[in-house]
Amino acid sequence: MKQNLFAMIVACLALFAISCGNKSNQNSQLSDELSGAGATFPLPFYNVIFEEYATKNKTVTAYGAIGSGGGIRNLKDGVVDFAASDAFLTDEEIKTMPEVIHIPTCMGAVVLAYNLNGVENLNLSSEVIADIFAGNIRRWNDAKIKELNPQASLPDVEIIPVYRSDGSGPTFVFPDYLTKVSKEWETKYGRGKSVNFPIGLAAKGNTGVAGVISNTANTIGYIGSEYAFAQKIPYASIKNLQGEIILPSTESISKAASGEIPQDTRCSITNSDAKGAYPISCFTWILVYKEQNYSKRDKLQAETTVNLLEYILSSEAQAIAKDVHYAPLPEKLREQCLNNLKQITYDGVQIKK
Repeated sequence: MKQNLFAMIVACLALFAISCGNKSNQNSQLSDELSGAGATFPLPFYNVIFEEYATKNKTVTAYGAIGSGGGIRNLKDGVVDFAASDAFLTDEEIKTMPEVIHIPTCMGAVVLAYNLNGVENLNLSSEVIADIFAGNIRRWNDAKIKELNPQASLPDVEIIPVYRSDGSGPTFVFPDYLTKVSKEWETKYGRGKSVNFPIGLAAKGNTGVAGVISNTANTIGYIGSEYAFAQKIPYASIKNLQGEIILPSTESISKAASGEIPQDTRCSITNSDAKGAYPISCFTWILVYKEQNYSKRDKLQAETTVNLLEYILSSEAQAIAKDVHYAPLPEKLREQCLNNLKQITYDGVQIKK
């Protein structure tokens, strides 16, 4: 009798230990905590999506919006479960790290916000945009701008470009677009997370650029679409490769990814040739190591990381992206990314079957 009672006590203690241990939650076999760091551009989307995930799975995701570069450094140091970046890793960067899986989480764009009295709708082309920011087109009533806006009353005043003073996702995306559409821009100024713009006013962040534009007549500058949509800032329509004048929207941004995307998703989609596509569109990625056994992480932590990414790629999460002024991933691309999750392993064993 005493032996049976002792066995029952041991069994109860074991069950209690299992229920309390290993950072797992009661909802499912998932870790209680995840951590990530990186891009500021998708922060409003991540704030909502991580909260929704916590509600469903009792997993709290701590995310530090310290910039893409900082997030990648944290992943290199092995102190986070994932990094977030507005730019994919270059071939040179990949050589310095264990194998990394890129998962696009949503889409955005760079829009050209402007302050031009009496002009409610403004059409621009790639050539005109490149010439404005290179200083080749100096006045709003230039013949090239008038040709695109025959109904507009364009004033004979100087154009004042506004650009980001800080390294940022939009500053990577916008010059990337300019290098594709202008040989002069590619040769003289190039692309990168920080670019020396030849003319104009500098301001920090979306709020800084938007503030200069709203307070300074005759200005034009680039800001993130999510900020422009939320703040209802006037922005231009742009002619795409199909010759269509496209107003940026969540729909026209998503269409930029409707063509063929490489399997690893490491590509720029600016100047997309897709029909109906807004031409200065972009992805933002979450980066994770293919092999998840690093920095003493356990298998549960790895499984929870993959589970979070699955949720972000779900139709439910992608609908939330649109609600907070980001563009959802096209269905074909979501399926491609879900297949890429199957590459992730723990001790060489596939996590997602």
